[in-house]
Amino acid sequence: MTLSHSLVTVGAALIFCATSALTEPAVIYDLGGKFDKSFNEAGHRGAQRWAEETGMTYREIELQSEAQREQALRRFAEAGHNPVITMGFAMADPLAAVSADYPDTKFVAIDVTWLDAPNIRQIGFSEHEGSYLVGMLAALASKSGTVGFVGGMDIPLIRHFGCGYAQGVMAVNPDAKVVANMTGTTPAAWNDPVKGSELTKSQISQGADVVYAAAGGTGVGVLQTATDEGILSIGVDSNQNYLHPGSVLTSMVKRVDVAVYDALKAGADVETGVFILGLAEDGVAYALDEYNEPLLTDQMKATVDAAQQKIIDGEIEVVAYYTNDSCPVLEF
Repeated sequence: MTLSHSLVTVGAALIFCATSALTEPAVIYDLGGKFDKSFNEAGHRGAQRWAEETGMTYREIELQSEAQREQALRRFAEAGHNPVITMGFAMADPLAAVSADYPDTKFVAIDVTWLDAPNIRQIGFSEHEGSYLVGMLAALASKSGTVGFVGGMDIPLIRHFGCGYAQGVMAVNPDAKVVANMTGTTPAAWNDPVKGSELTKSQISQGADVVYAAAGGTGVGVLQTATDEGILSIGVDSNQNYLHPGSVLTSMVKRVDVAVYDALKAGADVETGVFILGLAEDGVAYALDEYNEPLLTDQMKATVDAAQQKIIDGEIEVVAYYTNDSCPVLEF
């Protein structure tokens, strides 16, 4: 097929948004869609940057159900797309099932680091390090001494965010209180802004005046409600400061866009293996721009920047939730 923007249907509901030849790379966005203003959208920005710079095209799909994961992988691999980039930890099992059947196809798995497969580039992030920094900022900005954390789906990855955040809060104020809630236990938790709003209001009623949302599209409701209620919020994955200028304290940015861009740039020659991107690799960061700069004093920035360097130098160790499935300073 060579028609630009053609559509290919798989089964009853699987639709691929396509561009040109079948030798193109492909991107599979997780539930929540490529315009979730968070994780998926960061990947989309990276793909678009590659396309704009090179004049080349890629194919993509926004999954509508869990059942489509393996279907999408097989269809793209069978058609010769290379590499095939997947967004999100939930693609791990489908990748394990499919990658061995297509040994000549390179797969790129964002947020997956535990598969034993020679043809997969697995990219993880030290989310706890970036979350530590925004936790410090939350504590420095809080007037009540109580801050909140709204997670998406209750999985170790999101607890990893929350644990790093709480450690950063406590590093600034050992007497602080961190109120934490998860949105749900199914993938629907990534795209429920109404529930995000409800949880934010609940945390505000408990005294929280800064709330960190690590919840994909659900976080849009957290940030909106924080603005409406006159408190500060913290965005995640993408830089979300622009959504509510003067209300979003900062965002914990994951360089998902760079990971996708680099994979597309390498093409079928992309290096496989496991790669972890933390502060030292510029894989995570706190966002600073014209939308939140008035909220951060020079002293706040200096304090957090000093901590960042100490983490990079190994002088501060941020405990990873993954280490023993628990967090020393936060109960979920």
